[in-house]
Amino acid sequence: MQVKFGTDGWRAIIAKDYTFDNLKLAALASARYFLGHPNRAKGVCVGYDTRFMSREFAEYTAEVFSSQGLKVFLSDSFASTPAVSLYTKAKQLAGGIVITASHNPAIYNGFKVKASYGGPAHPEVIAEIESHLLEIDPQTLLVPDKKLIELVDMKGFYLNYLKSSINLPLIRESRIKIAHNAMHGAGQDLLTSLFDESMLSCYHCSINPGFGGINPEPMPQYIGEFIEFFKEVEPDVAIINDGDADRIGMLDEHGAFVDSHKLFAIILKDLVEEKHQTGEVAKTFALTDVIDKICEKHHLLMHELQVGFKHVSKLMTTNNILMGGEESGGIGITAFLPERDGVYTGLLILEMMTRREKTLSELVQELYDEYGFFCYNRHDLHVSDAKKQAIIDRASKGDLATIAGYKVLKFSNLDGYKYHFEGGWMLIRPSGTEPILRLYCEADSQEKVDKVLAFAAKLA
Repeated sequence: MQVKFGTDGWRAIIAKDYTFDNLKLAALASARYFLGHPNRAKGVCVGYDTRFMSREFAEYTAEVFSSQGLKVFLSDSFASTPAVSLYTKAKQLAGGIVITASHNPAIYNGFKVKASYGGPAHPEVIAEIESHLLEIDPQTLLVPDKKLIELVDMKGFYLNYLKSSINLPLIRESRIKIAHNAMHGAGQDLLTSLFDESMLSCYHCSINPGFGGINPEPMPQYIGEFIEFFKEVEPDVAIINDGDADRIGMLDEHGAFVDSHKLFAIILKDLVEEKHQTGEVAKTFALTDVIDKICEKHHLLMHELQVGFKHVSKLMTTNNILMGGEESGGIGITAFLPERDGVYTGLLILEMMTRREKTLSELVQELYDEYGFFCYNRHDLHVSDAKKQAIIDRASKGDLATIAGYKVLKFSNLDGYKYHFEGGWMLIRPSGTEPILRLYCEADSQEKVDKVLAFAAKLA
């Protein structure tokens, strides 16, 4: 079977495993699940990103669904993943599909399943869809019913919701200058619909299925050219979104990268201290320990979960979760949507900056002043399977006494192998979406982060 669901849906290399034949299997298996859903009569929706062939793959998915008698709402243009999730929830559909490979390299495409509550399908739902895969006959004859397919403006629907959820007049009145790097992804038309040219400078806000030769992921290693652009236009802040705009990274007024660990902490502090909101907090295994400290200070129950926003989203639909997030740029505010949203998160930071009359670097400094300096980095190792397995085998034993010369204080293996040492932690785990090994580190100095990541890469 060529279709296998990972951390966030099914992803595969276009033309190798991501083919119309395999897409047919994934869509038919999903259709069987949707047909058993209480909201089946309301139908399902299908959206897509800016990747090569995404529109054609989405149209084909809609045809497969229609052949099974499902009403399908198909996006009339590319749309961000949060836009599809919002439409699914607002229209109380049986579910939704996004044709996207998110931040993965350009040779990939994918198939994300969204549940009726407007977030990633729970792991149990994915398991049910995978069980249906085993029952599907690849030779199944499809007779699409075009009358069941309706084109809808998901992007416009989402923009209207943003306008009612963010204090845009406050941001506009401030005349804050914003740079937006859409990374050639599905978020490229959104900020231009909200702010005029005097406030907004756009970068890579055009269709390029090759993504300029980089992975469309808001990480420091992929934004070197954008930082040069930033220096030229001299904005006050920058928002960087991934290929389907559900992740975020930012630049402060000096052009320094602000990762989602800090953004999550800044937003959580604001929700609790400025807006006096309460609730539980959900974070994945690879997210900053500063969240633990904030929760401890404000007596908030914190849940630490496996990597993958689907685990966070599940709690957002069952518990009183205030917000949830993951290390790779995904942050969700339950009051808005039980889903990551890079554009909404960026606007929330802009609103906070203007309301509190603070620069982004000042908001970050507030964190440091209260909880101490911390920094983070992640390396993706493209190594042989033998080398990858050797590193995993060594890390999995949990018996390292020191990490790059720093004394190990604790070991945990909730999802991968995490060593807490003096002043930080190291995590080693295989990617759930790509054939690579991920090495993570957070520490109280950049030198320590660099030393630990170098140590991890040589662990075998």
